[in-house]
Amino acid sequence: MSSKRFKKLPEKTRDLQSEELSKLIPIIKQNCTTKFDESLDLSFQINNKQKKSEINIRTVINLPGGSSKKVKVGVVCEDNKSQEAKDAGAEVVGGDELIEEIKQGNINFEKLICTPGMMIKLSKLGKVLGPKGLMPNPKLGSVTNDIKKAITDAKSGQVEIRNDKDGNIGLSIGNKSFSDDKLLLNFNAVLDALEKEKSNNTIKGDLINQAFITSTMGVSYKIKLGKSI
Repeated sequence: MSSKRFKKLPEKTRDLQSEELSKLIPIIKQNCTTKFDESLDLSFQINNKQKKSEINIRTVINLPGGSSKKVKVGVVCEDNKSQEAKDAGAEVVGGDELIEEIKQGNINFEKLICTPGMMIKLSKLGKVLGPKGLMPNPKLGSVTNDIKKAITDAKSGQVEIRNDKDGNIGLSIGNKSFSDDKLLLNFNAVLDALEKEKSNNTIKGDLINQAFITSTMGVSYKIKLGKSI
């Protein structure tokens, strides 16, 4: 059953014509009627003319307008790098003992970074980390000896862009408290990343069929994409 607050929100907004994000942001913010700072979330639907099983989009970007999300970082590394990881702000740091904890299902982090030397051992836990999207990946900068940079990136607005098995991509570009300019800056950075991924996947035609934006507890609106993706 919908709450009294939700019933006051506009209805059937998905049936409206698509609109530029710059015009939708003030409307979305107006619909943020909860007491907490709601996030503004994007949802992209991959063009159904594509063979979704052949499209594998997975990349990370640093949102230029920042991110309000606090990320708990875990680091698997050699003993001589443990202090560096802790000093950089990692909440969970360890070597073989941390790998054993992960193997037992004790996962209390949202992002995992690993040094190349420890990756051989950690790679055996693909069945544990893979389904949760936590397996470190060199392409995403999470398998590296530059632990400080990886931790800093993870905590300063880095987000992952990836499609699920149904061809959908979802991510947040910030919160209601963000300025419109910062939200648009983040949105354009996402579009640039998708454009690059489209080229990398040699996709013909448009990659994205539809795009929507909503707030955490709000209703969604269709976005008119400003770039050919």
